[in-house]
Amino acid sequence: MHTLTKAALATPAACAILLAGATGASADEKWTMKLTDTMGNDSGSSSTAQLSLAGDQLTIDITGTGFTPNSPHAQHFHGSFDENKDFTCPTSAADADGDGQVNTEEGLPTYGDIMISLTTKGDTSPDSGLAVDRMPTADADGNLSYSRTITLPEGAGPKLKNLHIVQHGLDANGNGKYDLDALGESSFAKSVGVEGIPEEATNPATCGTVTGAAVGAPPTGGVETGGGSTEGVEAKGALGAGAFAMVGAVGLLAYRRRLTQES
Repeated sequence: MHTLTKAALATPAACAILLAGATGASADEKWTMKLTDTMGNDSGSSSTAQLSLAGDQLTIDITGTGFTPNSPHAQHFHGSFDENKDFTCPTSAADADGDGQVNTEEGLPTYGDIMISLTTKGDTSPDSGLAVDRMPTADADGNLSYSRTITLPEGAGPKLKNLHIVQHGLDANGNGKYDLDALGESSFAKSVGVEGIPEEATNPATCGTVTGAAVGAPPTGGVETGGGSTEGVEAKGALGAGAFAMVGAVGLLAYRRRLTQES
């Protein structure tokens, strides 16, 4: 038995078969996502996201157009790692107050908590959800590019199919910047203690599912509660306190100073 095994391993054909099998077992999983304005927020933005997963290493490449020029755009994986919960991209039906915009608070019950923050550097946990000083900035033509390899929380890789990406920030009045004249002040930013942030800066601009979920399908569970390596922070609680609010407030304060300097 051992002699036959060694002989087989010595043949080029057998080696090729073994190598092919090993390559297949370790091949990266890849997805392509289309991010569009499913909310009907008239953002004019769209993106394509390429995902490549190897073990716990996720490489994300995002290219987009139609974003607010020279402005940061917060972006995250939303949803839940619980396969019994069905979060997805909101539609205009989520516009509870009928003002023509689905804001962050209105979108949360449909798209769920932040699970991973797609920052340009540093922390990628939900705590960095509002760290706009570490989010990608669109160029002068409104083009957005993002590329990063991140380490996923333990056990998260196989559950990526439950998530979707939301990108925030739009130019509602077409003047090429975020300002208070278009939609007023962000109620979401105010909820974490930062005033003077335009609603334009925090409203969702695009959303796209990783795989499978039908846009507009209602979630089967409530907004996910935090606690555990593959869970986000509770959305409602994040509006008022905790590490998410503190880290987010720091980023928003930095961005408010930038807005003040530009005005």
